[in-house]
Amino acid sequence: MRSTPGLTTVIGIVNVGVMIVAVVALFVLPLGGGAPDDRPDAAPSPAASSTGPTPPPAAAATAESAKQVRANELGAIPVIMYHRILKKRRASIDRTPSQLRDELERLASAGYVPITAAEFAAGLIDIPAGAHPVVLTFDDGHPSHFALDSAGTPKKDTVVRIIYDVAAKHPGFRPVATFWVNKNPFGLTGRDRQAAAVRWLVDRGFEVANHTFGHPDLRRLSKKKVTEAIGREERSLKELGAPASATFALPYGSRPKKRSAARAGTWKGISFHFQAVFLAGAEPAISPYAKAYDRYDIPRIQSNGKKGECRKWCSQYWLGWLDKHPDRRYTSDGDPTHVSVPRRLEGKIQARFDKMKIVY
Repeated sequence: MRSTPGLTTVIGIVNVGVMIVAVVALFVLPLGGGAPDDRPDAAPSPAASSTGPTPPPAAAATAESAKQVRANELGAIPVIMYHRILKKRRASIDRTPSQLRDELERLASAGYVPITAAEFAAGLIDIPAGAHPVVLTFDDGHPSHFALDSAGTPKKDTVVRIIYDVAAKHPGFRPVATFWVNKNPFGLTGRDRQAAAVRWLVDRGFEVANHTFGHPDLRRLSKKKVTEAIGREERSLKELGAPASATFALPYGSRPKKRSAARAGTWKGISFHFQAVFLAGAEPAISPYAKAYDRYDIPRIQSNGKKGECRKWCSQYWLGWLDKHPDRRYTSDGDPTHVSVPRRLEGKIQARFDKMKIVY
């Protein structure tokens, strides 16, 4: 998608815009606080695994089967960025529960299947033939993302409940997402409650990963302070039972002056080494199988409408663009052991995937 005229040159500008809005949002309504007290009606009962019953092994792809579904595993993948989900929006980056639900319904109806950011970064894109991957990412660990009622069921209008609701209506819509969290995940206090929340999500296939301990602008910090901000959160997540973070989202999309500081480091004996670093905007991501893929510079799309700067940068625009340009979108061959591409794109695949490629 970097070939879109004039697009790459403005990513930095859009990131700055998102950063400014996010700063305002944090002052308008600080993170933390309680989750809604209302109980869900007809709440789903998700299985222990997010993927449901184990499907039969996928048939090996062939050039003919790839051609039939118009597979293009070098196509663009939307990595969608969300923040707070509020009944009444208080900043432009907020979304309402109905807006989130509508967007997920749109994705499900268009054949998108969620994968986590860690799966994306590892190239583990195991979805049905003809389907398209989408990465749903939620920053800051806000209470609107995850909370349980007294019955241990996701509360109404939280992100996790909405995802399960959509998955129940669209069985092909895999109920997973990535939550990049700070020091008090989901606004919870008490290490036992925080650990229980992290375990609940991880056990069901959700990714809970590092977004720094205090959400600072890393560009304003020394390398030592950057390492501390990331390392301190990595220690916290480890104590809560989360796996080592495979991915990292830059707070405000702001890179540190020494970019490698946001990739790997050690603080007080706690080491981190990310497979991928994600930005704050503003276009679909490049396939992890493509030569042009840069795992430390992965763009995301802000979930929003088409007003103001979002006219050509946010989710409604880009999902519409991908619908109109299906040949530019990642379409799966249904076989995770192969990478299928149209012949015109054969030269754009990374050499390490040559033995896996199918060209038609």
